[in-house]
Amino acid sequence: MNGHAAAPAVDDAAFRDAMASFPCAVTVVTAYDGTRAHGTTVSAVASLSRNPPLVMVALAEDSELLGIIRKAGRFGVNVLADGQEDWARAFAGKGRDKGAGIPLSNHGGVPRLPGVPAWMACEVASLTPGGDHVIVQGAVQYAVSEPHPPLVYHQRTFATCAQSALHPAGSGR
Repeated sequence: MNGHAAAPAVDDAAFRDAMASFPCAVTVVTAYDGTRAHGTTVSAVASLSRNPPLVMVALAEDSELLGIIRKAGRFGVNVLADGQEDWARAFAGKGRDKGAGIPLSNHGGVPRLPGVPAWMACEVASLTPGGDHVIVQGAVQYAVSEPHPPLVYHQRTFATCAQSALHPAGSGR
């Protein structure tokens, strides 16, 4: 401790509202449970290191996907594209068949969604407790990007980037 009094607990609703102000890419993190593909919509995904290439993903301690990733030792990160909101909603649900009917292929030993702006296959590098979540560090084994506008989540709604490297300001998109 640094000698300062402990800060009062932050109101849960105030914290959630503040976090809703952070726009984030909508991702589906995937892994195989044996031969069954499993995925979960995740907002807490970030680049961690370029050398070596590492990403981090935060998953709830009681997440079914976290248990699968612990066993499998690998996972995929699929950044969804504008127009893939239905996939985001499907993978945000609960149950073994939440991705039923969604086309997944096996690439790099992990499930991959088609038509996404970015996809990575990762080996688990470490697992670190973080409150009621576990931070999964992934060593990136494969990375692919395609020129699709990403789907973002901001203020509890889906959107896309109005201006991006794909469609710079004044380009007439």
